[in-house]
Amino acid sequence: MQEKQINYRAVILILLIIAGLVVLLLLNRNRSYNNSVKIVPIEVGLPAPDFAFPGMDGKMVNLSDFRGKVVLVNIWATWCSSCVDEMPSMEKLYQKLKGENFEILAVSIDSLGEKVVASFMKKYKLTFPALIDSAGAIRMGYRTTGVPESFIIDKDGVLVKKIIGPLDWTKSETLHLFQRLIQKPRAGK
Repeated sequence: MQEKQINYRAVILILLIIAGLVVLLLLNRNRSYNNSVKIVPIEVGLPAPDFAFPGMDGKMVNLSDFRGKVVLVNIWATWCSSCVDEMPSMEKLYQKLKGENFEILAVSIDSLGEKVVASFMKKYKLTFPALIDSAGAIRMGYRTTGVPESFIIDKDGVLVKKIIGPLDWTKSETLHLFQRLIQKPRAGK
């Protein structure tokens, strides 16, 4: 009889420990999220979640600041070899469409932040805006599975396309997609 009581107590203790760990994990996940990105469904045809991250100058940049422009949001890291591979083609795309209703927002999830991103941007001669998300909050809001992942957002803030993995941004079909989106009038205008 006493053995059964000990076994029940052990089982109850183990269940309480597991429940406590689950609660701690959920609380920690919510705390680290830091409200930089709203959690909403991210699907083609729906508005892209707004976010606010500091740029290289320390000023906060919101996705919504670019309403009226086609935006390429690229989530990347300096340690990601695929990201390094695609960055030169992103720069070429940026230079080709610069001055039109187009912007690139390259959101770095590097934990070391601005220090490593600034030297990376300089080394690879990248001139498009880089934003710093050292906490990786955008990964939850945009439901990414890795880096690089890119999101093409139209002038009305609607997600047009999600790209998982690196891409050659200089391909003619990609350029044509951006040009069509740039030329398309905003909804209701």
